[in-house]
Amino acid sequence: MACPICNKPGVPAYRPFCSKRCADVDLARWLRGDYVIPGLPQDDLSSDQAPESEKNTGGGLDSRIKRP
Repeated sequence: MACPICNKPGVPAYRPFCSKRCADVDLARWLRGDYVIPGLPQDDLSSDQAPESEKNTGGGLDSRIKRP
């Protein structure tokens, strides 16, 4: 398998990368947020859009209705 950063042959110790340098380059890209899945920005989502069953009404960690 070719290294996804530089296209050199991959090395088993750093699979799928060819070296620690390419693995670190990939990690830096993740940490900077270069790899994203397209979608609505977090700011555009309001709490009103969440279904009622997913809203936490402040009942603590387990806010489900308790059975008697």
